[in-house]
Amino acid sequence: MRALFVVLKPLCFLALLGYCPSATIRPKEGWQVYSSAQDADGRCICTVVAPEQNLCSRDAKSRQLRQLLEKIQNMSQSIEVLNLRTQRDFQYVMKMESQMKGLRSKFRQIESNRRTLLTKNFQELKGKMNELQPLIPVLEQYKTDATLISQFKQEIRNLSLVLTAIQEEIGAYDYEELQQRVLGLEGRLRNCMNKLTCGKLMKITGPVTVKTSGTRFGAWMTDPQASPNNNKVWYMDSYTNNKIVREYKSVSDFVAGVESRTYNLPFHWAGTNHVVYNGSLYYNKYQSNIIVRYSFESGRVTTQRALESAGFHNVYPYTWGGFSDIDLMADELGLWAIYATNQNAGNIVISQLDPLTIQVLNTWNTEYSKRNAGESFMICGTLYITNSHLTGAKVYYSYSTKTSTYEYMDIPIHNQYFHMSMLDYNARDRALYGWNNGHQVLFNVTLFHIIKTDDES
Repeated sequence: MRALFVVLKPLCFLALLGYCPSATIRPKEGWQVYSSAQDADGRCICTVVAPEQNLCSRDAKSRQLRQLLEKIQNMSQSIEVLNLRTQRDFQYVMKMESQMKGLRSKFRQIESNRRTLLTKNFQELKGKMNELQPLIPVLEQYKTDATLISQFKQEIRNLSLVLTAIQEEIGAYDYEELQQRVLGLEGRLRNCMNKLTCGKLMKITGPVTVKTSGTRFGAWMTDPQASPNNNKVWYMDSYTNNKIVREYKSVSDFVAGVESRTYNLPFHWAGTNHVVYNGSLYYNKYQSNIIVRYSFESGRVTTQRALESAGFHNVYPYTWGGFSDIDLMADELGLWAIYATNQNAGNIVISQLDPLTIQVLNTWNTEYSKRNAGESFMICGTLYITNSHLTGAKVYYSYSTKTSTYEYMDIPIHNQYFHMSMLDYNARDRALYGWNNGHQVLFNVTLFHIIKTDDES
């Protein structure tokens, strides 16, 4: 078995942050893949560093190569025009030379017979001079054209040197061949990205502040199950006494405050730990351990079910309180509920839920106190828990549902605005959405991936 290790680092918006994994990449099999959260228009930014580094910068080099070739072609056409005009002018020069020889002969005749021929030759000489007069500006233009041609030739020599250097750097491939290589690389990238489904959290960077609005506490989110063209944002201000969900068509509309629709939920929500998953909103009904599924398409509640034994109404909240007893979240593997029970001594319980019925599919008991957790989020079936909602917070503990094991970690998270009341992972964007003291923010996450090559045996 042969496996290839790749680090995936999502980058928010247009800020591409350099990061080089230490793993060795085989020339034809390895890829360093960096993907991102959405930008203000909902587009996903992705950068790939291919194994053959001399081809990585092909786009910029090819563009520069084409510009140089176009410039040389334009200059060659200009030189051809000047050359034709110079040949034409040269005809005038030859004619003038012949006429000047004739003038010299006339002058000799005048010298030999000044008296008899003076009057007649003077008139002929005057006529010849009048005929030669238009040639003077032609000669001046000829000199100018000759200088311009010399300048063009020198510039072409300089451009040829640059062109040669670029061809050597990119491997002397013509543009069509480079274009075919680009298409091949894009195909391999899509295949590679299809394999990037899960990974272990290695680092959190940011945040990027998307907007400042609302109260100190709230939630905002996108649907990780939505199609690539669906970039709707949902906004839920405050942790209680509210039933209004605001919808925006894109992140840019959200930033601009342009609402597309408003939903009035039938029940108040508790806390800020809601999630939108596959077109439905899942939230904790106020003063209960009931989970409500609300369909945005139909505008009504489709399912509601009690989470048995789960504490609610500030019995087992996160460190900041706010009725954050039940935390609903989604990752690559589905829908989850994070809560605590008396049976588990107030420690965190992880349950995977059926998105349609909200029935519990499986449950894991951890040994981490819910009241000592600042926030938590799921990535690839692993729960990551921060030790505080205040400054100095870090991811301190993780629990893998795949292996039913835990480990202590030390991954800092920059709490820029000093109070975190919501932190959720979005599997489509591969980013953390946060509500940080009235600021809606995004965090970059670095995940470690193991990508198997196609020719493994």
